[in-house]
Amino acid sequence: MKSLPVMLPFRLHPQVGALDRSSGGGLFVWQTGVLLLVALVGSVATAQAQAVATQASVLSLLLKWTPLLAQGFLFNLAISFMAMLLGTAAGVGLGLARVSLFAPVRGTSWLVVQFFRNAPWLVLLFFVMFLMPFEFKIGQHTIPFPDWIKATIGLALPIMANIAEIVRGAVQSIPSAQWEAARSLAFNRRQILWQIILPQCIKRMLPSWMNWYAILTMATTLASIVGVSEVMTTVGHITAAESRTDFLIPIYSYVLLWFFLYCYPIACYTRRLESRFAER
Repeated sequence: MKSLPVMLPFRLHPQVGALDRSSGGGLFVWQTGVLLLVALVGSVATAQAQAVATQASVLSLLLKWTPLLAQGFLFNLAISFMAMLLGTAAGVGLGLARVSLFAPVRGTSWLVVQFFRNAPWLVLLFFVMFLMPFEFKIGQHTIPFPDWIKATIGLALPIMANIAEIVRGAVQSIPSAQWEAARSLAFNRRQILWQIILPQCIKRMLPSWMNWYAILTMATTLASIVGVSEVMTTVGHITAAESRTDFLIPIYSYVLLWFFLYCYPIACYTRRLESRFAER
């Protein structure tokens, strides 16, 4: 008597441990943090040696402007949160369209993914900034559309495309035996996707998703080019207010170290998840 196929327990193959391992996790290693710290200390010492005796010390200036820099940095994080939320929501839908049974849906989603994956992020930001209106008129009411929201949408577009590829790769990495076993139990395609396949895909997608969030966080500094007042814009205002050329390298090194300290734990946890899932 031939037995019915059964759904195999989840096991992540080592070769599928990171669907997008090159997306940035290897950029954040502790040696990089040490180099950044050395660069900061060296730039502060060099600037202090070149400063005039009557001028305030570089270290005191960094401490003085730290609260203002922190406000700008938190705004960068807020943009990254919202852009990742929008990109993930749209990317999941686009990724499912990539594995659709309908050829027109598959082809259209492929074009969208390829366009936004390969377009430069800064170009997308400029397109969104110039193509979207600065305000909406609904009846007699005028609703402003701030630049930071446009920047968030512009950054969410490439994230959407990359998340779509992560979703597609995760769905296609599930063994075909599970699809066949689910069909034999009278599950339809929608039930198979949402109740069997996608719950397993979450573990496979999470490391790559976290890598892309770290990359997005660093990319939020591009918003300063299109007029959004975030940490890099704040740095420009501070250097203009101080009017000291010796303060440039220390303050930029200071901000760069902040980004590393925020992204490094994310990268460490990502590698930990990859190792844990690969062992199962």
